[in-house]
Amino acid sequence: MPKDSMQIEDVPTLQAGQRILRLSGPLTLTTLFQFQSTVRADSSRHLVLDFTDVPYVDSAGVGALVGAYVSHEKQRHTVALVGATERVRNLLKITHVEPFFQYFDTLSDAQSREAMAS
Repeated sequence: MPKDSMQIEDVPTLQAGQRILRLSGPLTLTTLFQFQSTVRADSSRHLVLDFTDVPYVDSAGVGALVGAYVSHEKQRHTVALVGATERVRNLLKITHVEPFFQYFDTLSDAQSREAMAS
């Protein structure tokens, strides 16, 4: 995968109302357009973003994440991040947007927690 590209994969889930997107690559100004269009088209009650393979996010990527949060919050839906690195979490803390999201270490943690919340 080229340095400045991102792949987005739909991960099958058995939880009704949940969608899991596995991201691979940095979420930056040059890669966020596919992310934004995918998230904007999403109508699931629980959107889970697997960030395990996202090495870093820039300020434009933070803006895209906030946009995902806002669009889902309006519908009273949730956005969770799985496997966010310390680097990503620190950027979200510095920009004061960390409280917008739920965080899980693994996909199975997110799936079991979401199942209890449904």
